[in-house]
Amino acid sequence: MKKLLSLLALGLAMSVGVAHAATEQQNKMKTCNAEAKDKKGDERKAFMKECLSAKPAAAPEGTPQQNKMKMCNETAGDKKGDERKKHMSECLKKK
Repeated sequence: MKKLLSLLALGLAMSVGVAHAATEQQNKMKTCNAEAKDKKGDERKAFMKECLSAKPAAAPEGTPQQNKMKMCNETAGDKKGDERKKHMSECLKKK
C-alpha cells in the first residue's frame, strides 16, 4: 500500500513539473509572438526560431535572503559590535 501511494505521489509530482514547464514555454511563445507582430514570412520564421531557442537571463546568484544579507553587510561598512548588530537587524527586516 505504501509503495502504491509513493508511486501516485511521484506521478503527481512529475505531472506538476511538466505542467509548469509548459506554462514557461507558453509564456515564452506569447512574448516572442508579441515581439514578432510586424514581421512576415521567412523573417518572422527566423525571428521566432531565435527567440524561442534563446536562453532565459541568468538569475542572480544566491537566494533572496542571501542577497539581502550581502547587501546589508556592504552597507554596514566598518560598524562593530552592538552598532553593527543593530544595523543588520534593521536592514534585514526591511522589504
